[in-house]
Amino acid sequence: MLVLAGDVGGTSTRLAYFQAEASGLTVLAEGRYQSREHSSLIEIVLRFSEQHRLAPERACFGIAGPILEGRVRTPNLPWNIESVELAELLGLPRVRLVNDLEANTYGIAALQREDLVTLNAGEPDPTGTIAVVSAGTGLGESLAYWDGGTHRPLPSEAGHADFAPRTELEADLLLYLQGKHGRVSYERVLSGPGLLDIYRFLRDKHYFEEDPAIIAAMNAGDPPAVIAGAGLDGSCPMCSKALDIFVAVYGAEAGNAALRFLATGGVYLGGGIAPKIIDRLRGAPFMVAFAAKGRLSSLVQSIPVHVILNERTALLGAGRAAYLSQS
Repeated sequence: MLVLAGDVGGTSTRLAYFQAEASGLTVLAEGRYQSREHSSLIEIVLRFSEQHRLAPERACFGIAGPILEGRVRTPNLPWNIESVELAELLGLPRVRLVNDLEANTYGIAALQREDLVTLNAGEPDPTGTIAVVSAGTGLGESLAYWDGGTHRPLPSEAGHADFAPRTELEADLLLYLQGKHGRVSYERVLSGPGLLDIYRFLRDKHYFEEDPAIIAAMNAGDPPAVIAGAGLDGSCPMCSKALDIFVAVYGAEAGNAALRFLATGGVYLGGGIAPKIIDRLRGAPFMVAFAAKGRLSSLVQSIPVHVILNERTALLGAGRAAYLSQS
């Protein structure tokens, strides 16, 4: 079956034609476009379609944003996307739209061993529920249940659940973030902007002196990336401490997801941040925070934890979602 798949993000949009079979996906054509250089997803799909002249039997697009009745207004782009318009363009009876994290979750089944780094081998149940916790520009969480033949994702907005501090330092961080944001969700901590706010908290509360070289680097580039890089190489003590806090909270929330969804099939860390800080995630603090669940610690310790390295996971997932959808 020929399917068209898309991974639509605020920065870039990936499209691909796949030959989809029960055994997997084969790429026939693939393209990547800078989202902000185009006025709509329709414009990109039309360009891709005219270039390759293939006629898909099904189509699915994973989109960063809430999908309601086949429509979404993308939060990071001035786009209104409607499945009906895409179906009309492609000459299909329907086009499926899914949240980008749901697409990521579909894509896990298409990954190879080299696409994952295992933080905790655990005792995996192949038919158990899996959870995905993805920190990037924001924080997304989803689960997938076993339907007897494959894992079927269910979206959630668990990343917007209330942030629960576990230490005095995290409690101080919560108070600091409440002064800035009011209500504080886990996304306010576990995201690129969240890492920057952790750094600002340590600075403003005078835990460390700020390094002029770090100030200059952040002014010239991407502040969260600067903090992560300087934290990893140890050149900035405040950056290193910010990263330590981030990793510990990430571990705690991944453990929360393991409990919420009883994810005996494994917890997968997606998004753009985890692969970049893999060396810090391999350290003890992440798994200590993950497993510190009181009377249920032994259960959580048995749950596998993996980091997703393949940045095309959502695109592969959109292809699988198209194939698995009803015609």
